[in-house]
Amino acid sequence: MQHLDLMVIRRALDWSRAGQRLWLCTVLTTYGSAPRAPGALLAANERGEWIGSLSGGCVEDDFLERLAEGAFVEPVALVRYGDGSDPRSRIQLPCGGVLEVLVENLAASCDSQAYLRELDSALSGQRRLVREIELPEGSRRLYDDRAHGPRVEREARQVRIRVGAAQRLLLAGYSSVAQVCAEFAQALGFEVLLCDPSEEVLAGVELPGVEIRRELPSEVIRQGGCHADTAVVALTHDPRIDDLAMLEAVRTEAFYIGVMGSRLTSGKRRERLHRVGGLSEAEISRIHAPIGLNLGSKTPAEIALAVLADILRVRNGVARDAV
Repeated sequence: MQHLDLMVIRRALDWSRAGQRLWLCTVLTTYGSAPRAPGALLAANERGEWIGSLSGGCVEDDFLERLAEGAFVEPVALVRYGDGSDPRSRIQLPCGGVLEVLVENLAASCDSQAYLRELDSALSGQRRLVREIELPEGSRRLYDDRAHGPRVEREARQVRIRVGAAQRLLLAGYSSVAQVCAEFAQALGFEVLLCDPSEEVLAGVELPGVEIRRELPSEVIRQGGCHADTAVVALTHDPRIDDLAMLEAVRTEAFYIGVMGSRLTSGKRRERLHRVGGLSEAEISRIHAPIGLNLGSKTPAEIALAVLADILRVRNGVARDAV
């Protein structure tokens, strides 16, 4: 399934090429109940056509109404929905939620189209970028994102927004823990890809919304199954699957690579990957083993919770000793 934000940018680019002015909206911050995370996109053109989502519908309706009335003529605007503090919004959100939205007014120009093409390349997994926008004048620049941290960082006169492909979880091999990890990851908004070459192991497995590839995970990784917003997790205890997946994963830009096993098993795997696989110490240091946060987990659900919590910790740029 194509990343919704990528669909937004591609439609916006089509509109701009057709000579239409457009408004690109980005969720900056949310408080309380909010269905869309920071960084989520919506685009609308001067004909009133729109694509994307900011909330459950009421925010979109209010924004489009204001746009039709001639609002948002400035290069960039900030609109706060939900608490009545912003006269440019006329709605209250359910459950006391508050939503702050950045609105960029983009003329049908070569500069706007170049900007949208760069965002397309990031959302399609070719690179990771930071959008930096100055307030209130609206000047902007893009630069490569080589770190992890909050999706949106806000200062008084500047907004920085991380842009990348849809978060992906690649599960190397099927197990009871992998089953729960897939379910948790989907709830957190990850695309999930499960790779296992065994028809016998996959017989009867039902994971709606998960892409299942009946191939060795290492082959899927080698063929481009990972980008910089991918977490690779091996949870089978089968070194033929786990070790080969690790050998390929460390050659990619995956932001998280982890494999299940005790400290003793993990130590033996590191030695094996160095001696047989030829991995350097720097490559081995990228592998989280034992995987996950130390929550005293025992059951598959508890282990999956520890794994996903650690993935989120790394994605959000939180040091391990801070949790």
